Amino acid sequence: MNKLIENKIERQLKKQINNMATQNPSRRKFLKDSTALMGGLVIGFYLPIKGGRAYAADAPPKPVYPPNAFIRIAADDNITIIVNKSEMGQGVYTSLPMLIAEELEADWSRISVESAPVAAVYNHTAMPMQLTGGSSSIPSSWEQMRRVGANARTLLVRAAAQQWGVPESECHAENSQVIHVGSGKRSSYGKVADAAAKLPLPDDVKLKSPKDFKIIGKATKRLDTPAKINGTAQFGLDVYLPGMLTVLIARSPVFGGKVKRFDATEAHKLPGVQGVYQVPTGIAVAASGFWPAKTARDLLEIEWDEGPGAALSTAKMRAEFLALAKTPGAVARKDGDTVQGFKKAHKTVSAEYEIPYLAHAAMEPLNVVVDLKPDHCSIWTGTQMQTMDAMMAAKTAGLKPEQVEIHTTFLGGGFGRRANPRSDFVIEAVQVAMAVAQPVKVVWTREDDMRGGNYRPMWSDNIEAGIAKDGKPLAWKHTLVGQSIIADTAFASFLIQNGVDVTSVEGAATLPYVIPNLQVELHSPKNEVPVQWWRSVGHSHTAFVVETMIDELAHLAGKDPLAYRLANLPVTSRYRGVLQLAADKADWGKKKLAAGCAYGVAVHKSFDSYVAEIAEVSLENGKVRVHRVVAAVDCGMVINPDGVRQQIEGGIVYGLSAALHGAITLDKGRVVQSNFHDYTPLRFSEMPQVEVHIVSSSEPPTGIGEPGTPPIAPAVANALFKLTGKRLRRMPFDKETFA
Repeated sequence: MNKLIENKIERQLKKQINNMATQNPSRRKFLKDSTALMGGLVIGFYLPIKGGRAYAADAPPKPVYPPNAFIRIAADDNITIIVNKSEMGQGVYTSLPMLIAEELEADWSRISVESAPVAAVYNHTAMPMQLTGGSSSIPSSWEQMRRVGANARTLLVRAAAQQWGVPESECHAENSQVIHVGSGKRSSYGKVADAAAKLPLPDDVKLKSPKDFKIIGKATKRLDTPAKINGTAQFGLDVYLPGMLTVLIARSPVFGGKVKRFDATEAHKLPGVQGVYQVPTGIAVAASGFWPAKTARDLLEIEWDEGPGAALSTAKMRAEFLALAKTPGAVARKDGDTVQGFKKAHKTVSAEYEIPYLAHAAMEPLNVVVDLKPDHCSIWTGTQMQTMDAMMAAKTAGLKPEQVEIHTTFLGGGFGRRANPRSDFVIEAVQVAMAVAQPVKVVWTREDDMRGGNYRPMWSDNIEAGIAKDGKPLAWKHTLVGQSIIADTAFASFLIQNGVDVTSVEGAATLPYVIPNLQVELHSPKNEVPVQWWRSVGHSHTAFVVETMIDELAHLAGKDPLAYRLANLPVTSRYRGVLQLAADKADWGKKKLAAGCAYGVAVHKSFDSYVAEIAEVSLENGKVRVHRVVAAVDCGMVINPDGVRQQIEGGIVYGLSAALHGAITLDKGRVVQSNFHDYTPLRFSEMPQVEVHIVSSSEPPTGIGEPGTPPIAPAVANALFKLTGKRLRRMPFDKETFA
């Protein structure tokens, strides 16, 4: 997301939140008080979590040194970093503390992490809400967290100097100690923490030069790993409250359907069943545990008014989308004159692309714990969008925003699903709590999760391209058809301009190649299928279309695919660096591959990071086999190299799962797939060897959670063309047949 869009988002969201506050005086006071937190010393309220159980009656911890909302230093020298991002496997519980610890000059072995409560001080730096997404955690926190650490270090040094009666300039911090050079006096941070807390924040602090970094840039083991290994890590499903009931909901099998009538006679007979309730999303069964709730739900007799969604089918939508892709759409980008460009073209090629709906398929299905009181609501869940969820929960329960408290647990995967702009799964859980009038844990089964909507949109693209006699691209026209993930959300007013959802065309309207006559158009049809961002958002499909078509142009021009890309990228482009690094590490053009194997290459920029991937592919019994992937990434300055490699590896696995197997299809309005047997992730036996190489850079850090995903599908498809002569223009590839 570029700075211009970020600034626009910030202005628009502030306006919307201010409007909400104006309509509700108590909300206005809450927002004012929360904003005030950003300027002073903050002692947050933290509800302790012990052994997987939340004890609401526990007293808050004794306040210890909060020079700001992000650090607590105890008398025993242990340092707690309060992290305002959700940990869903991407490593923010390590990388963000590394930023603070670097400037704090902290003893890394004494660092621990807590999840931040919901407050304005923890808002994203680019927009007035607390959220995790868009691969923005490090880029948005890079300077902020370092300043947090530098402020704290300055106060600790100042407090020690005052206690010793020596000039502050003669003291420095090192390994969680303040040291006076002249006398050799030392004081641990814990000993001066109370005194430091009484000092005013410094007006300004100097950040360290990268050449002096001791923690940033070093491979660092993750802080959350031990808890996840020994079982003490708390995910949403691990939360238990006294008197809590487990709830499963029977939802319409067709999107948009409503309950006409239901009979719960047999369900009520089962031991452990406490009640059956009609809620806006369906019929909720509350029981003493998961299994009685699940068994009772299976016994419900429900007649549904399915509505217009029952007419949806993948086959019908495919035909409609492909036809629409051949008609003019809203213009997302227009350079030169494509009509004249095609007239002058020496050779042309055209193609239709089809990409299916995709589920997020996180390992942990959705779940929410709600303890709703007349004047307070406590929520435990793995969420990526705390502020939005808190506000929507308050609205649903008829409470003030300050009466809602969200506790963010570990997320067993998110990939965007847990950053729902409509707060669907949180609102539903609050509605259940209102009906049941007891603490509830609303659990989605794997089947509920798979069939519960909010998919990566289905896409149909039509693309035409032409080259000049020298082989260079001369004309390019790309028409995309797919649902908008932004329509009807709070983001629509500034992310949809002139009929174009910028998230739909990212990677297509921003392709880097020098093409004098280029036009990108968009259609955003509407239907009942709920859609949402999915790992790498629009890039998840545009990279496949653009990078396979560039390969087609290279073949049309009789050029090597790698050389063709390099020849048609701007000379100063950072794309070139990752392409060259990946090629060097893979020995592109030099290595003799085994018989029946071929290389394919793709490069793509998303979230301001550049990734090139070279896939070594073969066919085994007519099925695609990916043996090796060599990836190169330029994400600016690297915080934790291990974290970067893990994210690129994970992005490749996620993208390869989609490329080879992933598809959500509908028949008579019903989702066909239900679990991992028919929505297949990459299996261990299919996992390729992955090598990740990082471009050394002094540029500011950029996103890394998603950029590994987009290039893998086109890299594999391009290798398969070299191997078989067949162009793949439809995913997943396991539906293809090879002679």
